[in-house]
Amino acid sequence: MKVIERISGFAGKTFTLWVLLFAVIAYLSPEHFKWLGGYIVPLLGIVMFGMGLTLELSDFQEVFRRPKEVSLGVIGHFIIMPLIAFLLAVGLHLPKDVAVGVILVGCCPSGTASNVMVFLARGNVALAVAIASVSTILAPIVTPLLILLFASKWVNVSVWSLFLSIVQVIIIPLAVGFIIKKFFGKQARASAKALPLVSVIAIVLIVAGVVAGSAEKIAQTGLLIFGVVILHNLLGFFIGFFFARLCGMDLAKQKAVSMEVGMQNSGLGVAIATAHFSPLAAVPSAIFSVWHNLSGSVLANIYSRMKDKNEKNEGIHTAM
Repeated sequence: MKVIERISGFAGKTFTLWVLLFAVIAYLSPEHFKWLGGYIVPLLGIVMFGMGLTLELSDFQEVFRRPKEVSLGVIGHFIIMPLIAFLLAVGLHLPKDVAVGVILVGCCPSGTASNVMVFLARGNVALAVAIASVSTILAPIVTPLLILLFASKWVNVSVWSLFLSIVQVIIIPLAVGFIIKKFFGKQARASAKALPLVSVIAIVLIVAGVVAGSAEKIAQTGLLIFGVVILHNLLGFFIGFFFARLCGMDLAKQKAVSMEVGMQNSGLGVAIATAHFSPLAAVPSAIFSVWHNLSGSVLANIYSRMKDKNEKNEGIHTAM
């Protein structure tokens, strides 16, 4: 088990590298990875099941301790990213499928890696976990309504079908994982040591399948999609940070809200696009999976060096 734990830890630390590597391989040799397209939903279910195994009731205590800050974080996430996506789609006159794909990723709940980034950034991890958990639970209702609001300009949107899909790929695996941990805690804790490895493999396969299935269209619109995804993500980080500051939060909470706003559950975007729209609409989410881990890691390093006034003053008094 220790060997698996070490391999799992290594996979978690080098996650971005593996996603990037297999995305490139899948693009260059799509014939070897196209078959993965039919397994995106169960693969995402595995990731969410793993997340369920790590959930604790204490993760939701922050909602009751600081309902205002958690609510502001969730509201900021579900307003800022969809709105930025819509404005980019309209302002840049994006092709229909690309526009829908960018809006899909913008309407998803917080990303599964965001809490790790907040920890590395020395942000308020408890607040980040609460925002991610609440946004994920609200996703079956909020995400379809946001997609209807922002994407119906380009495509017909069935809110009920989207609701059922999100429940299937997010809520049910999450709930099953949580219940298993509740009743089989010892076994769940033991298996949780392998979760980073399982999650990395699942996400790598999802990205590889999407990239392989859309390799030709990526060749035609790849630079455009990359540019929009990068702009979308960076604006989310930036606006999320200053949104938290305007709401009167301290620096640690500003870092948490920034990461939770800017990082999306792009795997859900892939699943929704594949099931309800087009293969090209899944590409922005796949690229987002690669990019936001790169940008999140860099930003976490920058944030970790930032200190608020209280921390600086404490440092001065200690020196004296």
